[in-house]
Amino acid sequence: MKASTNRSAACLAALGVCLTVCTLAGCAEPTMRVYLGTYTRTGSKGIYVCELNLASGALTEPRLAAATDNPTFLAIHPSGRFLYAAGGAARIDGKPTGLVTAFAMDKTTGKLTQLNRQSSGGRGPCHVVVDAKGRHALAANYSSGSVASLPIAPDGKLRPAASVIQHTGSSVNKRRQGGPHAHSINLDRANRFAVAADLGADKLFVYQFAPTTGTLKPHAPPAVKLAPGAGPRHFAFHPNGQFAYVINELDSTVTAFAFDAKKGTLAKLDTVSTLPPDFKDSNSTAEVQVHPSGKFLYGSNRGHDSLAIFAIDSKSGKLTPVGHQPTGGRTPRNFGIDPTGRFILAANQNSNNVVVFRVDQATGRLKPTGGSIAVSSPVCVKFHAQ
Repeated sequence: MKASTNRSAACLAALGVCLTVCTLAGCAEPTMRVYLGTYTRTGSKGIYVCELNLASGALTEPRLAAATDNPTFLAIHPSGRFLYAAGGAARIDGKPTGLVTAFAMDKTTGKLTQLNRQSSGGRGPCHVVVDAKGRHALAANYSSGSVASLPIAPDGKLRPAASVIQHTGSSVNKRRQGGPHAHSINLDRANRFAVAADLGADKLFVYQFAPTTGTLKPHAPPAVKLAPGAGPRHFAFHPNGQFAYVINELDSTVTAFAFDAKKGTLAKLDTVSTLPPDFKDSNSTAEVQVHPSGKFLYGSNRGHDSLAIFAIDSKSGKLTPVGHQPTGGRTPRNFGIDPTGRFILAANQNSNNVVVFRVDQATGRLKPTGGSIAVSSPVCVKFHAQ
């Protein structure tokens, strides 16, 4: 029994899970810290933090980690010492711009201390990631349709952008696609290529990324077209580095790609609906993520208010629908899969709650744990391996 316990502890530690030290009163169950990004226009004050019990799926009550305006998307530095938030606006040199804010983390309490803020290189920043080396933060700006790369100093502070690239293009939905709207930017496992999903242009823009300087350069070919009116929003690489997936906000679909990591090219495999065939009401999608096992893919439906579940063929990368799980709230803008792959936390923006689901490791299906916390306008879930 003791050897088994030690093996379990070692496995969790390897995943970066915080393991509480045993005391005379017994061993506490393993937990993982969770940061929640929000909209602050309806009562929230900024970024919140809580802990997920990795045995039961229970969440502690959320605490304010940092007061800041509209931290709608978060990214954690690979060192675990810093956090970056996209959101907020300012005027710099007389021009309106969005902001990316850098925070230092308190390892013990989870509290965040603001380090500095930098221009996101455009208006309406909605997505941010940190490269694998922790040297640059990459941001996507929805309102202006641009992407940027901001160097990170050794102390975690952000420096002015090394690259800012303005997208161009439009598509068939005149209300939503009259111009470019960069909605996300993601880096491949090798830290060589960045893929930016642009809802307005119906394209995935591909960039060569220089990890030393942080510069972005259009790749050849520079973009992949999606179906007219698809509205690509968020993008996820498969853990094996051979496949990738984009969720399309406007037509409620997911498109699968084969990814050539050496050439930096994407080849379409198939496109599947995120909705059941009999659903006829309005819907838009938001988040897409691949399970750490690489066996399943999940996408959020706003309208159907569910997570769509797909099985991933390990050889082809193609998707097979498995089913849908109601998220226990309204408008699931974002969700997070904990690094152990045991739980999914769904952030329901318009019902102000975060709900916990246990993942069936054989089928990918989800079951509510009964865990739920109240947070005003939650829109991003990020796990911190302490």
